Amino acid sequence: MQVGEGKIQFPCGLAMKNRFMLAPLTNCQSHPDGRLSDAEFRWLTMRAEGGFGLTMTCAAHVQQIGQGFPGQLGIFSDVHLDGHKRLATAIKAENSVAVTQLHHAGMRSPKDLIGEAPVCPSADSETGARAMTLAEVEALRDDFVAAAVRAQQAGYDGVEIHGAHGYILCQFLSSAYNRRDDQYGGSLDNRSRLLLEIVNGVRQACGDRFLLGVRLSPERFGIELAESLQVSQGLIDSGLVDFLDISLWNSFKLPEEEAHQEKGLMQHFAQLQRGQVKLTVAGKITTAEDVEKVLSADVDFVTIGRAGILHHDYPKQVLANSSFVPATLPVSRAHLEQEGLSPKFVEYMKGWKGFVAD
Repeated sequence: MQVGEGKIQFPCGLAMKNRFMLAPLTNCQSHPDGRLSDAEFRWLTMRAEGGFGLTMTCAAHVQQIGQGFPGQLGIFSDVHLDGHKRLATAIKAENSVAVTQLHHAGMRSPKDLIGEAPVCPSADSETGARAMTLAEVEALRDDFVAAAVRAQQAGYDGVEIHGAHGYILCQFLSSAYNRRDDQYGGSLDNRSRLLLEIVNGVRQACGDRFLLGVRLSPERFGIELAESLQVSQGLIDSGLVDFLDISLWNSFKLPEEEAHQEKGLMQHFAQLQRGQVKLTVAGKITTAEDVEKVLSADVDFVTIGRAGILHHDYPKQVLANSSFVPATLPVSRAHLEQEGLSPKFVEYMKGWKGFVAD
């Protein structure tokens, strides 16, 4: 069998044709009001054409106040539906599973972008974020669920809930940022309550046949590995999710916490009692050899970021050549434009050290 071959069957009944998922990648290409642009449509549909078994949108914000970056794709209003319908239809036409990631940046929403102070589980002096009221927490939960329903109406096969990278659900999970004294703060059960209520709400609203994943990150942003593992196992045991997407930054590293360095970070998650729930990881998976290493570590499929930016047909390249190595960095602007990146996206990538040649 070639590296990355083999179908994935999710608990909801949906199948994925291979073991390659496009990471939800910030690209700054859509319209200021969150509507899909032709540039973002081209970028994503090229990846579906390039063989990704699952093509995921960038983080799409579920509330206007939750916008995290300029040109972000929105899903907080029905005004966004036409663009999402067009995108979901085109991705599925390539036999790629179409998924949108649901997101709210919380305290990481730039004030000059949203026009007011960002929100956080608790007030944060560094970012100037204000604490959310209980009513706002409940509204946030409902808006995540409403966005999932909107995604289903648009024709997506499923959604991924973004609980990683220090965004709002990660902020709730973190004892460093969540100092609430109501039912959404304090114990880990309380700090994970919002995430579980959203997952439960999406499952109830969208049904058992709708693909549902959750993205978590086990380190940084005040997240402890043991708690991340506990939340992951709780999501699995709930019977509500189809896959976990663990963002490791580097899939081959040891945990930062010395107490857990008896095995690699990826192995901690691969050894969860998963049942039928599928596991994918992201982080420095670039060569075909990297893909093989991850899949051999009892991970079900790989999430590809940088290599998917460099090569729209990365899955086809790896499936055809078990020695495939992506283009050497830095790459030219012309290379990236040929791979479907608009000038705005190329400018954003120039912020990634050593990615774009001067």
